[in-house]
Amino acid sequence: MRYTFTPRTGRRIATVVLSAVLASQLSACFPLAAAGFAAGTMAAVDRRTLGAQTDDKAITLRAESRISDRYGDRVHVNANSYNRKVLLTGEVPDAATKAAIQGIAAGVENVLSTVNELDVMAPSAFTARTSDALITGQVKAAFIDARDIYASAFKIVTERGTVFLMGRVTQREGNRAADITRNLRGVQKVVKVLEYITEEELVGLQAKPAPVESATESKR
Repeated sequence: MRYTFTPRTGRRIATVVLSAVLASQLSACFPLAAAGFAAGTMAAVDRRTLGAQTDDKAITLRAESRISDRYGDRVHVNANSYNRKVLLTGEVPDAATKAAIQGIAAGVENVLSTVNELDVMAPSAFTARTSDALITGQVKAAFIDARDIYASAFKIVTERGTVFLMGRVTQREGNRAADITRNLRGVQKVVKVLEYITEEELVGLQAKPAPVESATESKR
């Protein structure tokens, strides 16, 4: 049975998009206040350590910047880091470039591993990328509506209709998320790039705020 796209789900998608817009506007107008609020919110819902959250932002920026500096418009590459694992998606002209880009990402400070899902083909069209953004919004909204999984535990990346699920989740949560996603309109394939934790670990994470790493631990 396919997931039913209800008016309520539509409102969820609108909320996701509107929240992203408002967040970007608020961060520009009130950088100090927004930063403090965001840190507190992330600590309450994110299963990564604060050190990993900070590293992931830096890793993503550095990886995409270094790839762009070297290849420019010759490639279309998205780098997404979650808990210091980098997922590479997009299109490149040949296998040699695909391998070289993985090497660039792996060489970024604090990266622990890479998952190379780049395809050797022409860059995707703007319409395909727009469709991917809508699919990502649908997935997020569907996770919120599901109520038996935590939407904030997942990072969702969509490339040409293939949805990649990242996050620190239990096997049960991962399977449930994949089932929901594959039944959404426009989804061609679901790929799980997940870090699994036990149900016991999940209970422990829910009982306390996100752990804080020392500077040494964040540089491992």
